[in-house]
Amino acid sequence: MGQGKATDVRVKEVSVSFEPIQFRAPLKFGGRVVSSSYLINAEVSVESRNGKHATGHGSMPVGNVWAWPSGTLEPPDTEKLMMAYAKMVAELFDAYPGFGHPLEIEFEVSSEYEHQAKRLAASHGVSEILPPLARMVCSSPIDAAVHDAYGRMLKLNSFNVLSKEFCKTDLSEFLDKQFAGEYLDKYTLREPVSTLPLYHLVGALDPLTEADVKDRPADKLPVTLAEWIKADSLTHLKIKLAGDQLEWDIDRVLSIEKVAAATQAERGCSSWFYSCDFNEKCDSAEYVIEFLNRVKASSPAAFDRIQYIEQPTSRNLDAENAPKMHAVAAIKPVVIDEALVSYESLLQARELGYSGIALKACKGQTESLLMAAAAQKFGMFLCVQDLTCPGASFLHSCSLAARIPGVAAIEGNARQYCPTANQKWAKKLPSLFTIKNGTIDTGRLAGPGLGFQ
Repeated sequence: MGQGKATDVRVKEVSVSFEPIQFRAPLKFGGRVVSSSYLINAEVSVESRNGKHATGHGSMPVGNVWAWPSGTLEPPDTEKLMMAYAKMVAELFDAYPGFGHPLEIEFEVSSEYEHQAKRLAASHGVSEILPPLARMVCSSPIDAAVHDAYGRMLKLNSFNVLSKEFCKTDLSEFLDKQFAGEYLDKYTLREPVSTLPLYHLVGALDPLTEADVKDRPADKLPVTLAEWIKADSLTHLKIKLAGDQLEWDIDRVLSIEKVAAATQAERGCSSWFYSCDFNEKCDSAEYVIEFLNRVKASSPAAFDRIQYIEQPTSRNLDAENAPKMHAVAAIKPVVIDEALVSYESLLQARELGYSGIALKACKGQTESLLMAAAAQKFGMFLCVQDLTCPGASFLHSCSLAARIPGVAAIEGNARQYCPTANQKWAKKLPSLFTIKNGTIDTGRLAGPGLGFQ
């Protein structure tokens, strides 16, 4: 990978721990309901060539129901296997002998991920190995911690150490020859944007009105959609849909539009947006087109508010009958999410007609930066979503969103579903956990490492 840099580091020590998270309210997506999870918390110590040391941190929910929707294993089993795999990845980083930039270290270590997944399956007597997306989630907090430690060692923000000055090789090493001579500083901002709109999740089980409330938690947080809009002055709503129940999906959007229109009128807001997430459940592009056409016929205003469609069909892009999205993308941007696990999958998605990508910190800091560069090169729509990320994982996601040009908005679902997991960080950085005018104060994320202390 070229000659070494004086700023290169080697990994000295890696540790991972697991923190249980209990949900305040259940979250349904992809046909399954989640009411608890674990955070994978990583700590990585690095050493520079001249003997300087620094420690970085990373955090990410296990997210097994999303990352590994197994047809043969139950969620408790996939959760345990992913946690065991995170420990294996920690050992891989711990054993990595070389010096390098965090991008280079992750790139080389990740070549062992599939082999380790096979080892894990064999040792636990299961026939199904962790899929690429689950492997990315498990390794993401460790990758983040390496980037964080590197920036802290240099007393610079992690997004400002991505140029030729710090990296031995250009982006062609990680992507292809189209990126020859280019580095990630071309595709990232030197300062975080000051604010970003927050996409509020409207889950399939979430009450829209008081009449829908079956169990109101014993806290002071909002419960209905109208209450949330008023409390946070929301302007962006992400709508979870069934994908295999057309009438329900159409009715859900129209019902949300009715509640939102009345509530926004009360507070004098005339402009807000929706995204529609089918969680891969649509069997065809025609389903999405009929959904959009019928929403438009019933409510042109609701249709106009739809900012983008999130991966509506299966993540299996290799299937012979993988639906083509060109006709959908001619109506609204269609972003690839679950299927985006590599540069090759991005190219494949483009051929199938996807016009945008969803970046997620849970896929790794390195991979997210590379995919953001590719999306910008190809003029694709960009958004950043989360994995119901609380605390440090949410701050990481915000930091990523604030440094990628053109990102439309940031998600922050933990404040709805597991707010107690935010409390420690909310005391340190209250402006990042307090929504004002529907936005997050991302301008605060300019410190060393990933931007927050």
